[in-house]
Amino acid sequence: MAQALDGLAFDAIYSSPLQRARRTAEVIAAGIDQAPPLQISDLLLEIDLPLWEGLEKSQVQAQFAQDYRTWSARPAEFFMEVEGEAGPRRHYPVLALFDQAQRFWREILPKHEGKTVLVVGHNGILRSLICTAVGMGPEQYQVIRQSNCGLSVLNFSGGLEDSVQLESINLTGHLGEVLPDHRLKQGCRLLLVRHGETEWNRLSRFQGQIDIPLNDNGKAQAEKAATFLKDVAIDFAITSPLSRPKETAQAILQHHPGVALGEAPDLKEIGHGLWEGKLEHEIQAEYGEALKQWQLAPETVQMPEGENLQQVWDRGVAAWQAIVREAAPQSTGLVVAHDAVNKVILCQVLGLQPKDIWAIKQGNGAVTVVDYPQGLAGPPTLQALNITTHFGQGVIDRTAAGAL
Repeated sequence: MAQALDGLAFDAIYSSPLQRARRTAEVIAAGIDQAPPLQISDLLLEIDLPLWEGLEKSQVQAQFAQDYRTWSARPAEFFMEVEGEAGPRRHYPVLALFDQAQRFWREILPKHEGKTVLVVGHNGILRSLICTAVGMGPEQYQVIRQSNCGLSVLNFSGGLEDSVQLESINLTGHLGEVLPDHRLKQGCRLLLVRHGETEWNRLSRFQGQIDIPLNDNGKAQAEKAATFLKDVAIDFAITSPLSRPKETAQAILQHHPGVALGEAPDLKEIGHGLWEGKLEHEIQAEYGEALKQWQLAPETVQMPEGENLQQVWDRGVAAWQAIVREAAPQSTGLVVAHDAVNKVILCQVLGLQPKDIWAIKQGNGAVTVVDYPQGLAGPPTLQALNITTHFGQGVIDRTAAGAL
């Protein structure tokens, strides 16, 4: 893991006091040049499940069947009867863990503003840290996957009340895994990919539904994504009809010659209307207040002669859910679309709202993995978000930050 973090300068390293996390942090720190001293925080302790500790999952499922179903489907409601000083009391493990995560963020964020911090913890506390950072509720606790030694990157603009971006979640390429483990007994897995770079991305020119093709770098990104996914079994593929995602999908499917490429018109990029074809400074000159609102409160903006985010949400999520609904059990599908469309889909997966799209990053050529273990009948699992490590630039997404 230290190799995956090579080149990053850390202002602080925090770890849970439990030996499995602490030893992991020590090994990582030993491989980092000029690593800061390791700081131990009890606020990074794992979730407290006293009645289940020491039991295997199969034993818990057998002995606490109803409680386990609540834990899996409605984690915010899950509780255990435990002995307290005043007698038996209800302990809500997930609610307690979310409070713990918030206290951790409030304690460390003011100390390291503008710096890079490494946090080493456990499955449950890391899920809770991610959720509380972007305002996800405890009912979404089970949606996010955290693999052993998986890496996630969060970008804070200030404190916990300020904007936070999920740059990536659960990167496992440094562990020799192409994608996180796939053990679906039913349901489907979808690989959501953003198209490769276009010249307008590079220039930060708003393209929307104007059909701009990949530039040379975008074609190279598509080929690298294709190599990255060449050994992943893909059963079906769907793309937005615009050329930039279609070219990306076609490159990936070179290694999957038996898979036909379908199109879903509702996966088109947001219609920017009169903003399309313009650079940001040009939009600023003519639509300054609307551009400011787009940056601060995007859900409030109606693009002139274009769309608003709710319209994109309605069509994009409907198209995505139709793909899930029609997918065969245990199948894996490739879905290639655009920045804004991918973001609204992922906001819906995470239980967020249109206003939260800036909390999600989608790099050009990035791969995101979403499982539906029970199809649309059950909750999805975000296995990994915004994988760009196949571009050979480390764990940080260094793709173009151009316009949508």
